[in-house]
Amino acid sequence: MKAIIIVAGGKGLRMGGDIPKQFLPIGGKPILMRTIDRFLQYDREMQVVLVLPESQQDYWQSLCQQYHFAEPYTLANGGETRFHSVKNGLAKVSPAATLIGVHDGVRPFVSLDTIRATYEAASLSEAVVPVIDVVETVRHLVGGQESETVPRSDYKLVQTPQVFSATLLRQAYAQPYTDFFTDDASVVERFGHPVTLVTGNRENIKITTPFDLTIAAALCNDR
Repeated sequence: MKAIIIVAGGKGLRMGGDIPKQFLPIGGKPILMRTIDRFLQYDREMQVVLVLPESQQDYWQSLCQQYHFAEPYTLANGGETRFHSVKNGLAKVSPAATLIGVHDGVRPFVSLDTIRATYEAASLSEAVVPVIDVVETVRHLVGGQESETVPRSDYKLVQTPQVFSATLLRQAYAQPYTDFFTDDASVVERFGHPVTLVTGNRENIKITTPFDLTIAAALCNDR
C-alpha cells in the first residue's frame, strides 16, 4: 500500500493577501484540491494524509463544500515546523503502508511520470528525491561582495514528492528536531541513509509568489 502526506501549512504572506496560498484558485479550482487530485489519478487506492494548521481547517471544509470536493483523505494537524507537521502526518498513515511520500501542497503540477518514478525507485532504494537540472549560471558568495562561479552541473534543484520506505521514514522521524532539517531527505540523511535522485518535471513548481500564480494559470490554460 502507498501513502502520501501532503503538507499545506503556508500563510500566503508572499502572496500579499489574507488567503493562504494553498487555497487560492487556479483554473477555477483551489490549488490544494488539484494537488490531491494528482495523486489519486496515479493511484485511487493511495492513502492521502492532508496536514493543515488547525486554524485553517474550517475554511478548508467550507471550500470542500463550495467546490463539491469529496475525494478521500485523512486530516492531520500542522505543527510548529515542517518537521513537526510531517511527524503529525506520519502518525495518521496506515500501518499497512509500505511506501510513504511527502509532497508540498502548493505543487499541483507534479506529473504522473514523476510520481510513478519516485514510488518505483523507492521500492528498491528506500529513499528517493525528484530533481531537475539547474539551467542558470550559479555563483557562490565567498565573503563580503566577492563571489565565484560554480559549475551548475554539480547542483540540482529539489522537488517533491520525496518517497521513502515506511519503516525508514518512521525511524528517521523519531530523531530529535534540528535546524538542519530543511526537507524530508535531510531527515533521512541525518539518520544515516543515502538518498537516490530521479528526474522530476519542470512544471512541478512550488507556488509561493504572485509570479508563480501567473505561471500556474498559464499551465492550467495549456492543459
